[in-house]
Amino acid sequence: MLQDTQTLVKNSTKNLIKDSNSTFELVQSPSVQIIGSDGRYKTLKEFYPFYLSQHADPTCRRLHFVGTTCVIGIAATAAMSKNAKLLWALPVVGYGFAWIGHFFFEHNKPATFKQPFFSLVCDFKMYKDILLKRVEW
Repeated sequence: MLQDTQTLVKNSTKNLIKDSNSTFELVQSPSVQIIGSDGRYKTLKEFYPFYLSQHADPTCRRLHFVGTTCVIGIAATAAMSKNAKLLWALPVVGYGFAWIGHFFFEHNKPATFKQPFFSLVCDFKMYKDILLKRVEW
């Protein structure tokens, strides 16, 4: 059943992208919005297809990737220099890039607002999948 649901979400998302002429039309589609707005996801495996559907715009994904790269760099610098003051920059930089992508390119609300933990983990999963070329850059 889970496999069928994932396939349905994936196919619906592909059809929405193919059929829409703009990102704005994609975001306005009720099928994309309803899937994630009720908070019914219980596992990361269930949530990840929805998370990817909210990152259909390549610029949004790229901004996420840049923000996550900066977060990793800041965290590493803070650890190596033993400077905990740098840690304040993590949410500012990470969310800054991501939210610019959502508000100005994807034209939707970040999934963080409804599913903060799943969204954070899926951001790193998408980062890994971009590096491994499983998700288009």
